[in-house]
Amino acid sequence: DAGHAPRTATRAVNAARRAVRPTGAQPRAVATHFVASGCPGAHQSGKTRRSPATEFAVNAIPLTHSPHAAVRLRSPARRALDLAASIWLVLALAGQCLFAVYVALFYGGAALRNRFEDFNQVLPHGWVAGEPLMNVVVLLHVGVTVLVVAGGLLQLLPAIRRIAPALHRWNGRIYIASAAVLAIGGLAMILVRGSSGGGLKQAGIMINALLILAFAALAWRAARARQFEVHRRWALRLFLAVSGVWFFRIGLMFWIAVNGGPAGFDPATFRGPALDAIGFL
Repeated sequence: DAGHAPRTATRAVNAARRAVRPTGAQPRAVATHFVASGCPGAHQSGKTRRSPATEFAVNAIPLTHSPHAAVRLRSPARRALDLAASIWLVLALAGQCLFAVYVALFYGGAALRNRFEDFNQVLPHGWVAGEPLMNVVVLLHVGVTVLVVAGGLLQLLPAIRRIAPALHRWNGRIYIASAAVLAIGGLAMILVRGSSGGGLKQAGIMINALLILAFAALAWRAARARQFEVHRRWALRLFLAVSGVWFFRIGLMFWIAVNGGPAGFDPATFRGPALDAIGFL
């Protein structure tokens, strides 16, 4: 009788929850994973036909209601890991914001003053008179850096994925495209104009650019296949690879602070084993 389906469904859910809940565990608020069951008699192609009560009971049981999940939720190690992740997120957001502001103010200010040669103060061979094509590549590289940093910050926020999924998708597309442009521009700058530091440092930059291209392709492919857990992992790896220059600057400042000044490299030529090691770390 269809009229008994709601009561039957409630009994089935309660029985299933009691069966999987650890002894002595107190009820807690958890996220419940629901799947639309459809009308009585409906079934998915290629799957066993279920009654409405059974379908509701199977799909309404919270995924976290299992002995192992309950242990994980109460584990001090899990809480410590969540706290560490939250602290890392806050520091990453703050650091990336400062980096974006620095890039915009320094390079944007030089461009507004029509002093593009000032680029060379921090970017060796950043502006070379008589090479308009590569100068445009440098400008594009610098401009896209600000766009990538801002887009990456938005992609890191879980609230954006939850509240504005369309914004997350479109921002992700722009982020992946910008990251690819950034990596290709960086490769061109290294191959055509070279970079500060020795061959090992340049090799590290080129490997980083290739990793950006690979991670961008894998993150995009996983999203297209709707493999969202896989997509998140590759997208996070992409964010870390794109932030390579930022991590290098943090490592360099830390190294200088610990040693009380430049150590293991020549600040004039920006060459030395310390820079090679930091670049690969």
